[in-house]
Amino acid sequence: KGMQPPEKAMITSNALKMLDLRWLKPNSIETERIITVLDETIAQLELNSLIPHIIDSLDRFADVLGPEITKNLIEHQKLSSEIEHLLSSSEEKDSSMRAEEQRGCLCFLEQRLKCSVRDLLRLLRGTPSLCWALKYEALARESPAEVFIKAFKEFRNFMLERLLTSSTEEEENDQFLDDISLQIQKNTAAITALQAELAAAIRTREEEIHKKDNVIKDLKSSMQDLTTDCKATIRNVKEEGIKQQKEELEASQERCARLQQDVQQLEAQLNTLVLEHRASELALLKRKRRMEAEIVNWIQKYDAHMEEKQAEYEEVQAAYTEEKNQLSLLMEKRAVLLQEYSQIEEERRKQKEKEEQELKELNTLSHAATRIQAFWKGYLVRSLYSSKLKKKKKGKGKGKKTKK
Repeated sequence: KGMQPPEKAMITSNALKMLDLRWLKPNSIETERIITVLDETIAQLELNSLIPHIIDSLDRFADVLGPEITKNLIEHQKLSSEIEHLLSSSEEKDSSMRAEEQRGCLCFLEQRLKCSVRDLLRLLRGTPSLCWALKYEALARESPAEVFIKAFKEFRNFMLERLLTSSTEEEENDQFLDDISLQIQKNTAAITALQAELAAAIRTREEEIHKKDNVIKDLKSSMQDLTTDCKATIRNVKEEGIKQQKEELEASQERCARLQQDVQQLEAQLNTLVLEHRASELALLKRKRRMEAEIVNWIQKYDAHMEEKQAEYEEVQAAYTEEKNQLSLLMEKRAVLLQEYSQIEEERRKQKEKEEQELKELNTLSHAATRIQAFWKGYLVRSLYSSKLKKKKKGKGKGKKTKK
């Protein structure tokens, strides 16, 4: 119940990001103070971005601004012009003025410019109705200022989201990162095993094809040997018959008939041998075709198996790439959050030291006040006691005079 699965954690974080951050409420005084400071900074940045446009149209806004703000704006424009002139003169003529004097003068003007901007913001913030009127009048702002204000607003929303993030959610994010790392290791091991299996299957298939090629070569050579033997046998038989026919041409009819019978027998044997060799040749051709068909089937099976493995490998590679990108994004976010957390801790430590110092000073003042009160009470008691003693002495003196 305490831990959520990674997919559910990702959905929860994305849903939180889609919410409007304006509806989220701070859960502590420190968070409210930080958000208030950021909102105040954004408001001052928006007013500061209006100053150049107001200066460019000073005649138009003179009635709305009033004499004091107009005077400060004119002084601000003069300071800006002096700084630009000093910068341009320092770039063009370095020998006319020493570098130290230029830097000192530039620092002084920059300090005055900062004070001028501070005074203008104070005057503008002092009249809220004037601020609203200027925002409606000055519609055009410079793009760099607008971009910076937008980025600062995003930073404010990010800070609010970060401050509203609890320790449980941080632990869930850490656990999610650990799960991603473990999944990456498993995917890497699976890819390595698949690659090894693929290499073994390729080697086995190549060995089988090489063996079948050797068998086909042996069959072809045996067929060629059989054909050569048959031709040689036929040629020898014909030569023998012709030779015997020439030698025994003048022999008797009986020998001719016997030889004719011998020739017929040899031709019958020849036909028998030819038929036998043709039958064996057909059987070998059938075997060759069957083996070729088996080879084609094995190649098709191998191609289909390799396509499945390739598709599986591409899916695993895509998942690995996506998880790696998510891991890098989460690591960057974690580094930024840790840095901000350290800054917030430092601010809390300084605030705590300040409170302790104030408490110590309060205790010192209380102790001093107590001692002063005790001294004053003692003084009052002594004064009262001395006045009573004086009255008693006066009373005794008067009594003695009456007795006489």
